[in-house]
This record gives sequence, C-alpha cells and structure tokens, in this order.
Amino acid sequence: MDPLWATIAEFWWIGPATIGTGALGWLGLRRERRERRRRIELDAARLELRTAKRDAATARAAVRVARTELDRLQAERATGRASATDVAAARRQLDRATDEVRVATATARSRRAHVTAARAALPAAGDDAHLPVARMMRAHDEIIARWMTYETDPARLIAFPAMTDARQPLTAAFLAADKAAREQRPASAHARVTPAQFTAYRDAVAAAGRAFAVAEAEAWRQARAAGDAPARPQPGDPDARTTGAPVREQWTIIAQSLTQTALARGTEALARVVSARTSPVVSDAASSGTASADDGAAGDPDAGGGRRVWPVPRRPRA
Repeated sequence: MDPLWATIAEFWWIGPATIGTGALGWLGLRRERRERRRRIELDAARLELRTAKRDAATARAAVRVARTELDRLQAERATGRASATDVAAARRQLDRATDEVRVATATARSRRAHVTAARAALPAAGDDAHLPVARMMRAHDEIIARWMTYETDPARLIAFPAMTDARQPLTAAFLAADKAAREQRPASAHARVTPAQFTAYRDAVAAAGRAFAVAEAEAWRQARAAGDAPARPQPGDPDARTTGAPVREQWTIIAQSLTQTALARGTEALARVVSARTSPVVSDAASSGTASADDGAAGDPDAGGGRRVWPVPRRPRA
C-alpha cells in the first residue's frame, strides 16, 4: 500500500477534529461575548461596589491615622512641645476624616443597592432589545429627540428661543453635557464595552438628562414671563385648552396664539408706518388747496365760492 495513502487512512480524523474544535471555540466565544453584553450593567455595578469598599477602607484608615495624630499632639501639648493651634488643626483633620468615612460608607451602601437592582434587571438570554448598552443608547436618543423638537417645531422655536440659544448658560451646559455623552457613546449596541466604559457612558447620559431638564424648565419660565407660552397643565387645571388635551393639540393652540399675536403686532406696526408717511402729504395737499381757493376768489369777480365761471357764447342774430 502506498505510504501516503496509509498515512491519510491513519490520520484522517485530524482534519474534522480541527474544524470541529474551531467551530466550537467560535461558538463559545460568541456566547461569551453575548453573555458579557447581557451582564455589563451588573459587572459595572460590582466594579463600583468594589471601588466604594476600597474608598471606605481608605477613609477608615485615614480616621485612625488622624485620631492617633491628635492623641500624640495632645500628649505633647501637656508637656509643652505642641501648641493649642496644632491640637486644633489635628482635631479639624479628624473631623474631616470622619466626614469622609460617613460619605464613603453611604456610597458603599448605595453601590450595593445598585448591584441588587442590576441583578434584578438582568435581561433574559437572547433579549437583545433590552441589553444595558442598547437601553442607554435609547435613553440618550430620547434626550436628543426632545431637544430637537425645539429646533424643528415652529411653535416651540418661537415660544422657547432659549432652548436653541447657546449663549444661554443652562443651554450651553446641556450642550456640553450632550457632547460628553456623545464622546462616550459606543459605536453600536453590540460593540465591545468594558464595565468602566459603560459606567462612564451611563453617568454622561444621566448628566445630560439632568442638564436638559434644568434648561427646559428655565426656557419655560422665560416663555411664561414673556407671555409666549401657557403654563404647564396642572392637576385640576380649569383651562380646558391645555388640561387633558393631546400634546399636538396643545402646540396647535400655541402656534395659533403666537401667529395671531405676530399678525396683530405686524398690523399695528404697518399702520404706524403708513400713518407716518401719509400725514405730511395730507397736510401739504390741504394747505395748497386752501391757497388756490383764496386766490381764485380774490382775482376773479365772477368766481363763486372759489370756482371759476366761464362765459357762455351767444348765438349770432340772423
């Protein structure tokens, strides 16, 4: 038997085994990536909890050091080698360290609650629509869409100019927060994201949402003060134009009101301009007409009431 065929017959299983191993490894890697995307929020919460615990431990160690330093200075104060100022400074340092421990302990409790919430909100396997990164990207898109309504809706653009004016401090703060969120935004919902990157993007989206809410409240306040927008509908509001009406109907009412106001102001301005232009012409015409009538009455004996009377020609006799 040919040695080549003998070798192939003996080791024929190596090729299929290699292909099968590669396929299993690729499937396992894909499953691991999907599981990592599903648990990214939980992993980020656990990372924050570990950081908070480390900060709390560091703060407690700082308290022990500050207390030891205070005891040393108090002992030296008794022997005259330390002043009362040094003791007071050490006591203030101990108070600051104690406050840091309280803050770090509260932060650790909060992070522990976040871990519990992230574990409860863990999406089911295969539910790509509710993955943490996709959910954060949708929340970011909603903030941008809410702001874009002030750019594209004519009624809102007229009633709330502060929302599109970057010179307004609160609007500028929102634009800066949105820019930071865009910089932290992943390329897609299936992009590879580390827990630290997810935490940074989540915090940036939350900051952008808070900044937008503050800027929107200020824009509404300015619009209400200028009389360009109605008050927000409140429970039990007797005004049937806004209470219980759909959002589109409310903005239709606002647009009609603003259009009527603009037309009224434009009509008043046009009337003032026309009046200012025609007043000198009317005065000149009246004065010239009076002068002509006086001249006619004085120079023509046949004139009656300022009108010139022409003689009637007589027929010749036959």
